[in-house]
Amino acid sequence: MNSKTTTRTRALGAVALTLALGAGLTACGDDTDANSSGEVSTTEHNDADVAFASDMITHHAQALSMVDLTLDRPLDPEVQALAEDIRAAQAPEIETMADWLTAWGEEVPETMRDHANAGHDMGDMSDTMDDMGHDDMPGMMTAEDMDALENASDEEFQDMWVEMMVEHHEGAVEMAETQQEDGQFKDAVDLAGQIIDAQQKEIDVMNDLLDS
Repeated sequence: MNSKTTTRTRALGAVALTLALGAGLTACGDDTDANSSGEVSTTEHNDADVAFASDMITHHAQALSMVDLTLDRPLDPEVQALAEDIRAAQAPEIETMADWLTAWGEEVPETMRDHANAGHDMGDMSDTMDDMGHDDMPGMMTAEDMDALENASDEEFQDMWVEMMVEHHEGAVEMAETQQEDGQFKDAVDLAGQIIDAQQKEIDVMNDLLDS
């Protein structure tokens, strides 16, 4: 074998080795979950999981309070069905996340729903929202927003509710995407994916309603 042939053979061998190593690294990457912390765990959790469960409980609770405001309001059937779907999905999710926090020895956050269940009216809950300082969460309505929604006329209420719920859902999707990137506890990462899928579909429905 002459020197040119030897050099070419070595070069091709090096390229093949590089490609093989690259493929191996890619395969390893495919085996990990979408989060940046590496592999998820069925038993272990991290700070991102705690933050996700705590914040999403508060976020879901406000969505359910917004659903409560639809009671006794004249709504189109599509909007009524949407409100019922939100209640049916998010109430059990709150219970699930509260169970996680309890199992992890973490505090379950107080929400405006706790005050509603204690017999306070929306005005009292609005004051509580100010005290809790949750306005910086993505998509969260302010106390003023909730007051405006509660006091809206029947003619204004439905469009206002849908517009606010779109914004609220978009915030939940953002929070769930962060959990997918940073979370460790598999059930919480999976729930984040379910929230993204379900709420994005509802966003699409609500945007269609606003455009119609």
